[in-house]
Amino acid sequence: EGARVIDYRDWGIPLGRRFRALKLWFVIRSYGVEGLKAMIARHIDWAQELADQVAQEADFELVGECDNGRDVLRRVEELEPDAVLLDLKMPGLNGLEVTRQITKGKNAPRVIILSMYADEAYVGKALQNGAAGYVLKDCKREELVRAIREALVGRHYLSAPLADRSVQELVDNVQTNADTLYESLTTREREVLQLAAEGYGNKEIGERLFISHRTVETHRANFMRKLNLESQADVVRYAIQRGILTVDP
Repeated sequence: EGARVIDYRDWGIPLGRRFRALKLWFVIRSYGVEGLKAMIARHIDWAQELADQVAQEADFELVGECDNGRDVLRRVEELEPDAVLLDLKMPGLNGLEVTRQITKGKNAPRVIILSMYADEAYVGKALQNGAAGYVLKDCKREELVRAIREALVGRHYLSAPLADRSVQELVDNVQTNADTLYESLTTREREVLQLAAEGYGNKEIGERLFISHRTVETHRANFMRKLNLESQADVVRYAIQRGILTVDP
């Protein structure tokens, strides 16, 4: 109640289509006119509780799980979900970058962010990266289900505390020079940036990304040059400011 649903576009979804929605760490599938297959990814305990609640919907079925942002990319490709519910705080690859990558393409899934952060900067960046909705962690089951269903029919959904701002206004507020610099990074440079900010060394990053440590060194040097960073402390500070890493309140 009090939340805002924003018409985005008419997707022309045919009746009887089998929908699929994804949430970081778990997947829900449903059937029929409002049937939904959803993959749910989460990094914290309360998301598990919400996932269990959403799975109680008669037309939803939990079909899978993953435990970090990079796995989400792989599972989305395998499961081809129609919608994805993501936590912002994901190891390996944060929810913002996951959203950007999985919302590309003609048949991209709709993404709903589920987060404890009501900061408009996070909301704006999520929407800018392609999210269809942003729901706060203290929402009730009915709101989360509504957000998923609204996203699947081509609308944006924002939780009540954010409902007095338009999507365009939230997006416009994050159009800064810092975002322009970040957009200049390649996908691999963004992945190395997050892992470096999380404290992994070049060898460990290489093992996680299946590339050589020398290639990691090249990507690290490139993103530091592009972002004007000079030290590991600068990398961590930038990652927090950009929302790549989050600090618990």
